[in-house]
Formats: sequence, structure tokens, C-alpha cells
Amino acid sequence: MPEIIAGLEIPDTAAVAEATEHIRETTSPLLYHHSRRVFLFGLLHADRLGVEPDPELLYLAAMFHDAGLLTPFSGVEQRFEIDGADHARKFLLDRGFPAAAAETVWTAIALHTTPGIPGRMAPEIAVTYSGVLTDVLGHGLDGDRVAGIVAAHPRGDFKNEFLRTSVEGLRHRPDTTNGTVNSDYLEHFVPGFRRTTTVERITGSPWPS
Repeated sequence: MPEIIAGLEIPDTAAVAEATEHIRETTSPLLYHHSRRVFLFGLLHADRLGVEPDPELLYLAAMFHDAGLLTPFSGVEQRFEIDGADHARKFLLDRGFPAAAAETVWTAIALHTTPGIPGRMAPEIAVTYSGVLTDVLGHGLDGDRVAGIVAAHPRGDFKNEFLRTSVEGLRHRPDTTNGTVNSDYLEHFVPGFRRTTTVERITGSPWPS
């Protein structure tokens, strides 16, 4: 029987059950509850926008979207979003999902911190991003189902714990935050960190002019 939270249905599939258990075991309560809220808020945004994302793909994107902060997928130093996206794509392909479905989930995760682009893309990509914005920044935080979502997946000291988790997940790979919102975390919390600006990259390039 499907799980219902605040009138919203969690997809009742084997992949959803596996992903839920995997994220619960390999990340942290903070990211587990955050990821589930992102899915639920994503469903609310889909309803508001009149779009119909595949609920299973949306769930998998939401569950893996921050996995790269704590469980790097690759030995190569890369953005945490790409770690999570690569991890999710392998998870889907290993379970027989079509390549197109795996790429949709990959893109939703890879772009979930990139403003201005996801909203123009497929519903799963757009509402993953919107769900993240709601849970992290309070974007579109209204409606009578918010209390039910938070009751099922409590926020606790989310603001401070999320910032701390982000800093710890990025501190050892600061160059991957260049040109992204993630550099804000390090600039604020890591003494002595200063990102290289794009202006400095251009003026310091090997081109003579």
C-alpha cells in the first residue's frame, strides 16, 4: 500500500524502496529528511504549475540530489552535484531503467543548484529544482500541506546543520565551487578562503590580449 504524506503519494516501486533505504543508510538524517521534503515540495510545485512529472523519477532525483556531499561517487575531484548525478544514473541503469530516464534524473541533480535553467526543462528537472528552493530558501512556502510534510520529515536545526554539512562536503574540493553558489558557503565559513573570480581568470589567462 502506498505511503501517503500530507495527501501526497510516495511511489510504491522497488527502485523507490531501494533508494530510500540506500540514502537513509549512506547519508545522514538531515539529508534523508531534506531529500524526502524536496520530493514532496516538488509535487506541490508540479500541481501549481500544471505539469506531470514521472513521480518515480522525481523521487529518485530528489533522494540522490545531495548524496554527493557525503558519499563521493568518483575518485576524480568534481562538483558534488555531479557526484550525486553520476551515482543516481548508475543506480537507475543497474536496475534496467531506460537511458533517457537515467539522463533525466542525472540532469535534475546536476542542475539543482543552477539558477535560471531547470525551470525551462522537463518537469522532473524543473520541480526538483523548485523543491530544493522551497526547502532551503522557503521559495513558494505556502499552502495547508506544508505542516503535514514537516511533521513527517522534521527540519530540526536545518539551517545550521545544512550549512555545516555543505561546508564539510566542499572544504576538501574548493576549486569545484568556482562559479557556483557553493563558493558562498566556503567564503562565509572557511577562514582565508577566497574564490578566484572570473575576471581574474580572464585577465590571468596565457593569452597576451
